[in-house]
Amino acid sequence: MRIGIVTSGLGIARQCLRKNTSVYRTCRRQVTGSGSPLDLNVDSKTGIAVLSMNKPPVNSLNLEFLTELNISLEKVENDKQCKGLIITSSIPKIFSAGLDITEMYQPDIDRLEEFWRTLQDMWIKLYGMNCVTIAAINGHSPAGGCLMSMSCDYRIMAPNYTIGLNETQLGIVAPFWFADVMLNTVGFRQTEMALQLGTLFKTEEALNIGLIDKVVPQEEVLSAAQQEMQRWFKIPGFARQLSKTELRRPTIEKLLKKKEEDIGYFRDYITKDAIQKSLGMYLESLKNRRK
Repeated sequence: MRIGIVTSGLGIARQCLRKNTSVYRTCRRQVTGSGSPLDLNVDSKTGIAVLSMNKPPVNSLNLEFLTELNISLEKVENDKQCKGLIITSSIPKIFSAGLDITEMYQPDIDRLEEFWRTLQDMWIKLYGMNCVTIAAINGHSPAGGCLMSMSCDYRIMAPNYTIGLNETQLGIVAPFWFADVMLNTVGFRQTEMALQLGTLFKTEEALNIGLIDKVVPQEEVLSAAQQEMQRWFKIPGFARQLSKTELRRPTIEKLLKKKEEDIGYFRDYITKDAIQKSLGMYLESLKNRRK
């Protein structure tokens, strides 16, 4: 079964899952269209969906990509055969580099507000999903990539990469709901230090503070996530879902009550001259690195 997703000319997604068993091939359903920067496959035998990001060069989160993420998350949540979701990347050494800076530099205000609203919606969907969610982190995962990872129920990461909310290094302040998710994940003191310093944790450091849950070799990240999913499937679904909802609802409701206020704060903050100058310098430094 294939359901097309509206694309924005962002490139052709490559296949990210390659299983050796013929059983897997016959029961897998590709849910995204062939032109999508996301590859969503649902295995109807296991009930596991794998969503692989494939937006070169670094899976940056712009408005169009976030919109497609929202559509994919909705499809998974509404698929009765799907009991779990694994989020990973098809880009070598990158999970997601986070928000696309070009959305925030010299922005069109209407698009800027829609961009932030779409990011809010993506997080609300992912953090509140009823199905089991596992981040298979097979590359660097700063900023928004870290947010996506923390929003999952379980996080498996390959060695020799980094993860964290490093916004202050770019002169940006992580919004309160980013901070709340990290606070829920690693506690107050670690969050307080990490957000002020813009810390990017190496894989082992992230494991030690509870930012991730398991470290496996690069080639085993996806298979480890599939294996871990079976442990969660052994728990009665309704009990697990209700427990998750009770724990996460206050954090979600906090943003729901302040969505428009948060959009306005972000718009006013990011368009300040000093912030625009800082973003411009960062973009220029990226250009110089490529030379």
